Amino acid sequence: MTDQPTATRLSINGIVQGVGFRPFLYQLARQHGLNGEVANTASGVGVVLEGPALSIERFVDDLSVKKPPLAVIVEVTRTPAPLHGFITFSIVKSRADATRATLISPDVMVCDDCLAEMRDPADRRFGYPFINCTNCGPRYTIIDDIPYDRPKTSMRHFTMCAACQAEYDDPANRRFHAQPNACPVCGPRVSLCDAKGRGLAVDDPIAEAIRRIRQGHIVAVKGLGGFHLAVDATNAEAVTRLRRRKHREEKPFALMCHDLDAVRAIARVAPEEDHLLLSIQRPIVLLRKRAETAIATGVAPGNPWFGIMLPYAPLHHLLMDAGFVALVMTSANLRDEPIAIDNVEAFARLGDIADDFLVHDRDIILRSDDSIVRHSAGQRRPIRRSRGYVPVPVFLKHAVPSVLACGAELKNTICLTRGRQAFVSQHIGDLENRAAEEFFRLTIDHLKRILDITPEFVACDLHPDYLSTRYARTLRDIPVVAVQHHHAHIAACMAENQIDAPVIGLAFDGTGLGPDGSIWGGEILVADYAGYTRAAYLQPVPMP
Repeated sequence: MTDQPTATRLSINGIVQGVGFRPFLYQLARQHGLNGEVANTASGVGVVLEGPALSIERFVDDLSVKKPPLAVIVEVTRTPAPLHGFITFSIVKSRADATRATLISPDVMVCDDCLAEMRDPADRRFGYPFINCTNCGPRYTIIDDIPYDRPKTSMRHFTMCAACQAEYDDPANRRFHAQPNACPVCGPRVSLCDAKGRGLAVDDPIAEAIRRIRQGHIVAVKGLGGFHLAVDATNAEAVTRLRRRKHREEKPFALMCHDLDAVRAIARVAPEEDHLLLSIQRPIVLLRKRAETAIATGVAPGNPWFGIMLPYAPLHHLLMDAGFVALVMTSANLRDEPIAIDNVEAFARLGDIADDFLVHDRDIILRSDDSIVRHSAGQRRPIRRSRGYVPVPVFLKHAVPSVLACGAELKNTICLTRGRQAFVSQHIGDLENRAAEEFFRLTIDHLKRILDITPEFVACDLHPDYLSTRYARTLRDIPVVAVQHHHAHIAACMAENQIDAPVIGLAFDGTGLGPDGSIWGGEILVADYAGYTRAAYLQPVPMP
């Protein structure tokens, strides 16, 4: 290789937008003495490099080694490019290409750098509940379309002040091209309202909300992917009142603790569970209860497990810094309905549950429940895969046609496939009412738009009365494939583990319609992707 200048074009696909990837490339190009440009495209990130061939090789080698913490590189396509004579390296305006193959980052926890600023009385973002940078904060729940730029997010309603704009424009700054960048001067704000949705004149809405929670109030708190209903987890009367108002007889409430020490005071935590609690996804982790704790028995009655998470949004940290042993932070919804995400919707749907509302004016584009995981048999086992993980795809062994899979009735999720990627949606819930069906349809339309997937086939459950099946049958312009419920579960496990050979599959998830017209459940199938043989099953029981 010589020092003669050469030119290379890179097309980088993966989670490379909204994660500080362009600033990283800018700094990397300067480090290696390269000129050119970088831009977000609907396919990911496009880079043109000019300079000595050896420097370009070193740049490419550093891509995967030094990438930002939230970036995931799936593919790098490299082609020769003509020399244009660039005299510097610059970040240029995003381009909307015909292909949309970029991956979108999930919402992730606030980073330590931002937390340090939020807790520093000398910092201009001291106590600001929307602090973020390119390494943290909201992503999926604020995106309306791609490329991921501020005008295509719910931050388009907030014009950056001079100080924030300077950070956004400075390649050396942690907030360079951080789309949700904001501060108390120019960004979203919180307010406190009563049960009727009327604003309360208080100097510090967060401090007043803390005071009311201490008094036993139920406070609806607007977060990243929706509202939580918060009460002091040590206040037995408040927990009982929340359970009664929410019509939730026994199902456990999720808890939020300040830190690992607070979690260990109420639950037994193995090292692998430490890792889950501290992961950037900040899921709810199922943990064994300690025998004696200050937590009200009504939080998880008759259950040996707590579901516990650590704070992941700045607002959560401000609440937990008040010194609570734990807060109940349960999804804010009526029974069997999706969680509320809009302020007006929350006042209407939750006014009979919550005493107060801690709201803000940054819109949530798409709701996303907290994820639930447990550690079992040496691995993380998702119970509910949602916030923090979606929309990262499951990678398949082979490319498949573009398919919309509509899911079943209970604990519904939908899936869209593109090549070797299967995009499983966030938790939608039980399709038993109009609100859940509307969320189901909204999720399909949103994912089709931001992923630019036009399905060639639609798959649905064999049961004709599921709302998901009825929806699939309305799509007249593409073929509909009905799939037996338990075969679908086994095939999904095969795909997730990239297994091609036939398997003996055990599906004990519950009931599903069999091709003979009877209700199946507890199935042992000898199966591959194309079909199955029913080898054994639990004997049916009479049903009304």
